[in-house]
Amino acid sequence: MVQKFGYFWGISGVLLILLFAIYRLSPMALALFDIPLEFLHWVSLIFSIIYMAYAEGYKGFHLSFAPRVVTRAQYLTQNPKFIHIVLAPLFCMGYIHSTRRRQLISFGLAIMIIGFVFLVRLLPQPWRGILDTGVVVGLTMGCASILYFIYLATHNLDEITVSADIPDYDNKLESN
Repeated sequence: MVQKFGYFWGISGVLLILLFAIYRLSPMALALFDIPLEFLHWVSLIFSIIYMAYAEGYKGFHLSFAPRVVTRAQYLTQNPKFIHIVLAPLFCMGYIHSTRRRQLISFGLAIMIIGFVFLVRLLPQPWRGILDTGVVVGLTMGCASILYFIYLATHNLDEITVSADIPDYDNKLESN
């Protein structure tokens, strides 16, 4: 029971964080419908959507973040510790009980994202909406990717090959 709670809390907590970001950014993206866009704006919007779908949605979320979240949640079901279950979303995102490299990457990305958020807030419309639209597309793909990997994991359809980045855990898997 505790293991299932840790799995559910970890994944749903990560999804809630992503959905909250989508909720916060969507009004700026939707505000583009109220603004007459010029040719350069349309080209930028299309580029933003395609680039963020590829870079954030596919490369960032689908190939790396989403499978790692699910793998770490599965680890949590097999190795429950009270503090890891309480902090399961942070655990699944790699902020705690992960390799030094994963922690540095996770915290570095978070700092970089916060910096970009502050910079984008300074942009006027339609440029802010154009960038926010791309981010919303990428985040939505991220949520879909997490659900996809949950489906794969629960139906044993495919082995997730992304490292969990848990100290000494991945080495044990390779030796088996």
